[in-house]
Amino acid sequence: MVETSTPLPPWRFHGHRLDIKRWIPTFFSSHKTLFTVLWIAAFASVFVWQRNIVDGFSIFRREAPARAMPRLRPVAFNLTDFGGVGDGVTLNTKAFEKAISAISKLRKKGGGQLNVPAGNWLTAPFNLTSHMTLFLAEDAVILGIDDEKYWPLMPPLPSYGKGREHPGPRYGSLIHGQNLKDVVITGHNGTINGQGQTWWKKYRKKLLNHTRGPLVQIMWSSDIVISNITLRDSPFWTLHPYDCKNVTVRNVTILAPISEAPNTDGIDPDSCEDMVIEDCYISVGDDGIAIKSGWDQYGVAYGRPSTNILIRNLVVRSMVSAGVSIGSEMSGGVSNVTVENLYVWNSRRAVRIKTSPGRGGYVRHITYRNLTFNNVRVGIVIKTDYNEHPDEGFDPKAFPVLEDITYTSIHGEGVRVPVRIHGCVEIPVRNVTFRDMSVGITYKKKHIFQCAFVQGRVIGTVFPAPCENLDLYDEQEHLIKRSDSQNVTDIDYDF
Repeated sequence: MVETSTPLPPWRFHGHRLDIKRWIPTFFSSHKTLFTVLWIAAFASVFVWQRNIVDGFSIFRREAPARAMPRLRPVAFNLTDFGGVGDGVTLNTKAFEKAISAISKLRKKGGGQLNVPAGNWLTAPFNLTSHMTLFLAEDAVILGIDDEKYWPLMPPLPSYGKGREHPGPRYGSLIHGQNLKDVVITGHNGTINGQGQTWWKKYRKKLLNHTRGPLVQIMWSSDIVISNITLRDSPFWTLHPYDCKNVTVRNVTILAPISEAPNTDGIDPDSCEDMVIEDCYISVGDDGIAIKSGWDQYGVAYGRPSTNILIRNLVVRSMVSAGVSIGSEMSGGVSNVTVENLYVWNSRRAVRIKTSPGRGGYVRHITYRNLTFNNVRVGIVIKTDYNEHPDEGFDPKAFPVLEDITYTSIHGEGVRVPVRIHGCVEIPVRNVTFRDMSVGITYKKKHIFQCAFVQGRVIGTVFPAPCENLDLYDEQEHLIKRSDSQNVTDIDYDF
């Protein structure tokens, strides 16, 4: 911490004031004295600079030393203390389990920290414990074994009723936790690698009998922090907090191939409350972020919404799906979501809400602010015919409610269709607001701003020209023209 107190002036000693005008000329009467003072000051500044420079960089050595692992808990262990071997070949499941068992006994003392040093630490799935910090050093890689016989089977999620891909049980996650409190996964940007290539290939060839497992899944837990790590090549969804409260995801990089890596969503908040996702980079084979809350009748019965979620300061790429999605499994409801300072590049879609008859639930009080699209096929999407259901038991008349959705300060270039809002008779989109929008388009066709069964307003100048379904207001929010054709459809999926 920088010292902020004011130092004692050199002309005040022992309570006596010196005459400054006499003191300065006397002190600097000798050029030698002045040179000596300046040399000492310069040397001291270099010394201080060396001590405080990032990562310990020094002009006196060529290589930066390895960063020490900070102690974030009263007790810290190394994985090697429990027989871990980071050669990429030795299976370290037992080492992880023994270490976490030792930490579980320390919860009354504030918990413990497990340090994973640099190396490649092959492991089967393992479970976390409460009051635990998992710390990955720089160049540490936790590798998930790619043989499914090592992955345990778990019951279907209660709000889904079945595995997302197959009836019956599902594979668990590589790193898993249930009914936990106070869990931190962090590090010096170490990596958790699910080695999903084998899983993706078997999925495409229909060789799997159960739904693939996420990379990291935390269920029914609270006070979770995930920061300063890289998550990559998940078999399925990458980070899946399920029915959790008070979750922070910060400064996380999430990677998977942008094609032929099916369902590798980046982050899927599912029936979560009070969650922040910020300062992340995500480039994956499906949605960058997908907010969920259960699937059809199972989600309605479970009844746990996703609410109070803040997403900000993200760079996202998704060539298959969207940068940030809500749904399509949103039957428990989604509300009070803010997405701001989002940059989506080279993607199929930027932000999307997707649902269908049979879902039930609601999506309401959603705020998008300061979004930038760069080379995106469709910028803003609301889709109400995403007809994929767990079984035949859903209620086809369970129509979701979509309302109170605001888009402010939307900009970009190289966008084919800036807006496509596809409501329907049963699921109209209500109270949508656009304000301050200017998006450069690449497709000079009619109906660039596409709407169907949508009610809302445009405030001020919006480019390209909005659809006629929306009321027009000036910058002072005075009504200029009220729409008389909210049900007009000009959806064109050919471009």
